[in-house]
Amino acid sequence: MIRALYTAASGMSAQQTNLDTIANNLANSGTAGFRQRQVQFEDMIYQNLVTPGSAETQQTLSAGLQVGLGTKTAASEVIMTQGDPNNTGNPYDIEIQGAGFFQVSLPDGTIAYTRAGNFHLNSQGTIVTSSGDTILPAITIPSNATNVVISQYGVVTATLPGQTNAAQLGTIQLATFPNTGGLSSIGSNLLQQTASSGNPITDTPGGTSGIGTLQQGYLENSNVDVVAEFVQMILAQRAYESNSKVIHVADDMYSQINGLVR
Repeated sequence: MIRALYTAASGMSAQQTNLDTIANNLANSGTAGFRQRQVQFEDMIYQNLVTPGSAETQQTLSAGLQVGLGTKTAASEVIMTQGDPNNTGNPYDIEIQGAGFFQVSLPDGTIAYTRAGNFHLNSQGTIVTSSGDTILPAITIPSNATNVVISQYGVVTATLPGQTNAAQLGTIQLATFPNTGGLSSIGSNLLQQTASSGNPITDTPGGTSGIGTLQQGYLENSNVDVVAEFVQMILAQRAYESNSKVIHVADDMYSQINGLVR
């Protein structure tokens, strides 16, 4: 019964983590470019009461008798499916159609990555994120520029006073990774590379690396499937209640044993 209590407690702890992850996904279902996470479980160690393959007789082998000691959360993986497009009409809203990420320079000089393309201009006219971080490579739009156009290949052009042809102001580059599921979430819709994700592969949109293209005036919605998350929440609740029931039954059995002893 001690094993049952330990196993049930581990299951409750794992499902609590699962529920926390589901709650965060649902809370960010309206966050542009948000990537949902999914908890993965694995079983824990086993107690070998009879080792599988041990000899029962000279002619037979035992199938073994192993009792598992519960479950644990093994990983929380970022799911990289594409979110639905949202037409905003804002010229500095940019959607990535494909697998890439925008590159962002953080205040400490490190580089982060995001799918959220809700950009604007800072006081110097530089394109920045909603938190004020500069996208890389940095692109500045003159204050007197009109008709700013961002092509599907990342080329930023605008019409300047006294010019008839649009001037090219820069090119947005994207990045991808060998294992995008290994990226680390740091908040503010930002991700950072890890040893699991591998090093970034940068390219211009529409390049040969299959990094994707851009769509000006659109934002990518969160990829959270609200209905599926509610289903997962119900399953997590059922699993939690089942483990709680195991603890209750084991406690009743202990009470009965104690009554017999007295």
